[in-house]
Amino acid sequence: MTHVTVLGAGLAGSEAAWQLAQRGVRVRVYEMRPTKMTPAHHGPHFAELVCSNSFRADRVENAVGLLKEEMRQLDSLVMACAEKHRLPAGGALAVDREGFALEVTKRVSEHPLIEVILQEVEQVPTEGIMVLATGPLTSPALTADLGRITGEDFLYFYDAAAPIIDGETIDYEKVFWASRYDKGDKDYLNCPMNKEEYEQFYHALITAEIHPIRAFEKEIFFEGCMPIEVMASRGPQTMLFGPLKPVGLTNPRSSERPYAVIQLRRDNAIGTLFNMVGFQTHLKWGEQQRVFRMIPGLEQAEFARFGTMHRNTFINSPRLLQPTTQVKNRPNLLIAGQISGVEGYVESAASGLIAGINAARLAQAQEPLVPPRETALGSLLYYITATDPKGFQPMNITYGLLPPWPEKIRDKKEKNLRLAKKALAELEQWKSLI
Repeated sequence: MTHVTVLGAGLAGSEAAWQLAQRGVRVRVYEMRPTKMTPAHHGPHFAELVCSNSFRADRVENAVGLLKEEMRQLDSLVMACAEKHRLPAGGALAVDREGFALEVTKRVSEHPLIEVILQEVEQVPTEGIMVLATGPLTSPALTADLGRITGEDFLYFYDAAAPIIDGETIDYEKVFWASRYDKGDKDYLNCPMNKEEYEQFYHALITAEIHPIRAFEKEIFFEGCMPIEVMASRGPQTMLFGPLKPVGLTNPRSSERPYAVIQLRRDNAIGTLFNMVGFQTHLKWGEQQRVFRMIPGLEQAEFARFGTMHRNTFINSPRLLQPTTQVKNRPNLLIAGQISGVEGYVESAASGLIAGINAARLAQAQEPLVPPRETALGSLLYYITATDPKGFQPMNITYGLLPPWPEKIRDKKEKNLRLAKKALAELEQWKSLI
């Protein structure tokens, strides 16, 4: 019987291996830990988590809750193990990390169709069907080989992403559309500040709490990708010559040039998400919400993604991947997990689930499948494969990635529940195909 190779036994690799084996396909899983550790891992077990609340919200009115429910409907190993080791956490899915990792390791290792090989793989095998799920800290040797396959220009090493705002939560009475010097179309949403507002924002920014920086991440702070708080620390005027510069912009409500301007750029084609231009940051998420809500027009802003800066190897998926998770120019190679351009543990496991299903279908001479666009699974894969490849950055699942509800609904919870109901109905029909 033919076998499929899975590289990596993190959440994505473990989920992919499980989906393959459950469909009667033999699997060889290669994992370099504990023979060779990464700077971020501390133990030898599969699917290691950083914190107990890594799976986030569990109700379907939150997009990650919908994603988890879709995974449960598809017999997800990760979700089953998480439920078994669940801890009380209100509306979130928190787990006993050690118990969870041990459970995943046990189920994968003891499956009769899965062979686990604890050794480092330095080159991507050229023969057979393979799922590559080696994570954001893929070993240097394998990273170099992946660069050879995909092209060095499509392989990135730093995730320096600005926050993304839910467009429905912006106060459009305080912002205005314009491009600098009125060149081209009015492509930017501008948040104007007077001097007093800017000074209060500046003080809050330079005193805000940042995430602890690990040694292997320090090298990311280079001039072309500087955290906004580091830029601010260089002096109160520095940002005014950088991303907050007001030159070439006039507030149509006052006919004057603002003292400072924060620009927002559309982050998706349907205009439901907006990127804070130049605001890559290492601030803690709660601090980002507190400080960035001081910006006029963003007082009630909800963040589809907080800003991040950390070591993260990932590919330019819009150029390289099909929504089946297959590499375009090498369809027997499927890529899943954070290296594929998704962000977060749940999202990584979800991409591994689809990669496992499709690798099994390839092994059984069947056509790979793509989940419906209306589902969280389908929308996540659509984002990483159909978004603008220029400046592509990993992202968590959010309702802003799903097709919008056709009519205006003011109650966000009600709107999300309708989207969730539609997604689960579409998934139920899709399940009959697999």
